[in-house]
Amino acid sequence: MPPAAVIFDAGRKHSPFLDGSGRRALRTNAVLSKVVPYMLADIGEGITECEVIQWFVKPGDKVCEFDKICEVASDKATVEITSRYEGVVKRLYYQENDVALVGKPIVDIEVEDSSNQQKPPPPPPPHEPPATNTAMDSTSRNSIPPQPDYTTTRNGDVVYATPAVRRVARENSVELCYVKGSGKAGRVLKEDVYRFIEHRALGAPGTAEASKEKVTDMEQPFDRLAPLSPIQRVMFKSMTDSLSIPHFRFKDEIEIDSLMQARQRINDYLHTQPGLESSKMTYMPFFVKAASLALTKYPILNARVVTDPNAQPKLLFRAAHNIGVAMDTAGGLIVPCIKNVQTKSLMDISAELVELTSKGKRGAITSADMKDGTFTLSNVGMIGGTYLSPVLVDSEVCIGAIGKIQRLPRFETTVVDGLPVEKVVPKHILVASWSADHRVVDGATMARFAVFYKSLLEHPEIMLANLK
Repeated sequence: MPPAAVIFDAGRKHSPFLDGSGRRALRTNAVLSKVVPYMLADIGEGITECEVIQWFVKPGDKVCEFDKICEVASDKATVEITSRYEGVVKRLYYQENDVALVGKPIVDIEVEDSSNQQKPPPPPPPHEPPATNTAMDSTSRNSIPPQPDYTTTRNGDVVYATPAVRRVARENSVELCYVKGSGKAGRVLKEDVYRFIEHRALGAPGTAEASKEKVTDMEQPFDRLAPLSPIQRVMFKSMTDSLSIPHFRFKDEIEIDSLMQARQRINDYLHTQPGLESSKMTYMPFFVKAASLALTKYPILNARVVTDPNAQPKLLFRAAHNIGVAMDTAGGLIVPCIKNVQTKSLMDISAELVELTSKGKRGAITSADMKDGTFTLSNVGMIGGTYLSPVLVDSEVCIGAIGKIQRLPRFETTVVDGLPVEKVVPKHILVASWSADHRVVDGATMARFAVFYKSLLEHPEIMLANLK
């Protein structure tokens, strides 16, 4: 019996793999493919555009699912975009530093069109050589590319750096591929760029060739026009919108000697606990928890103004105390939130602050960390400065700023031989500055909130009595 009779029904006139004489026919139609545009997905918080920081692929590269395609910076954070398809990159829609629009394609990927693929042919006879495509594809899928060395000079390799670092490099005509990174995994830091610029100015060997342009003392300063960074763009928009909010300010001194003693006792306790020896309680958890306790007493300051052109304005009283903490990072000022502070202890808040600070240093703050804030605190005293006039965003009606701690002379009344005596003593003082939306918050409410907040910090036992 001919081999064809084993495989195919004898009643069938034609076979896709045999001609009319029963001999094997030549198959010429290849697997069909199609080009799929890969859209920049919505990453939340109303973000409509992102800046393309760097590409990890180029046209002609083969990508698999979850391979990194590019790194983008939104107004909230830096995000790596990964592929959802397996195929070949055909087109990049943007160059580095271009602004990409959410919902629009950023790259075209050629993928196999499974809907139009023909049924694969049966296995070839033993005497026929096996096809090499499958073996090559299997090898390419199973091979693991070598990890690039980010600690040496590189020309075509990926350069890891935050948007702020790239901006400094652009402003100083520095190509980051020639800068040796000292950060984790070879990430280029601001200090690395400044060090490179300093060595270039001093004429260090090799830097003139690397930078292609030596900076001399004879250079004249010049004006330049620079685009806004993603964070600057959102600041521009939100601060422009805030001009429609009538602000009023309230400032008050807070004496924190008792708080300093309570904090020291907590840290002494932590040092004796197994696994917590390296833990350290800062002042910020006290500031955040005190704000939550005060918001419980004055909930209007945790509300939001809801406006509708076709209806009367309303106030949305929010149950959750999602307190944003202003954080200075390499990419600029960001405000991640500690969610549901009203349910958390000082230790919980401290642990979450440590995690957010670590993510901020790595540029790993996500949009989920930033969303749904109801109240904001800025501890500007960590940098310096005593007073601040913080500016509201339209999603909140109150914002606070904590100044630096100062040791100042203050009068204190004591009793000597049954008589009150005033004397000057040193006290540790900080200033809390508040801004509120005067459309819905009056000065008396703000003052009562600030006085209660002050009492919680000046007398930690009152804070303890209010904890649930």
